[in-house]
Amino acid sequence: MTQAKKGPFFRGDIDMRIARDGTWFYKGTPIERMALVKLFATILSRDDAGDYWLKTPVEETRIQVEDAPFVAVELEVQGSGRDRQLRFRSNIDEWIVAGSAHPIRVVEDRDTGEPSPYVRVRPGLEALIARSVFYQLADLAEPSPQYDGRLGVWSGGVFFDLGESEA
Repeated sequence: MTQAKKGPFFRGDIDMRIARDGTWFYKGTPIERMALVKLFATILSRDDAGDYWLKTPVEETRIQVEDAPFVAVELEVQGSGRDRQLRFRSNIDEWIVAGSAHPIRVVEDRDTGEPSPYVRVRPGLEALIARSVFYQLADLAEPSPQYDGRLGVWSGGVFFDLGESEA
């Protein structure tokens, strides 16, 4: 009796990269078929070491991601205050509603102080919030209910800190 192999048949690196603007590349060439990008996105994961993998039942291939694998390119706002729902559309037409399962976070560059905002798409995977969308969030910002001098937004009953007030 033959014993079935455990784990993937192949595990290694391939020449695939996701640029900061959300463009997927294979061997240096942009992947222009959105259906193919969406398919790859369904098998994308990130491990505890921070590496990104495309995983199928027969292989695991590591790919390079410049920043985040997705970009939030559109914002829909429903409601106001604590009842507000912030819906982000990603560059692969996936909708994410910010809340406890999909938090928003902002990382400031140590040297420049420039913010990089993100929303969680699924565990281990985030979308970089496009600058124009972040400006929309900034327009919605209100004082933090907990910390003086901080601004943020409500979505899904959760307050997300966007940074210090410049006032």
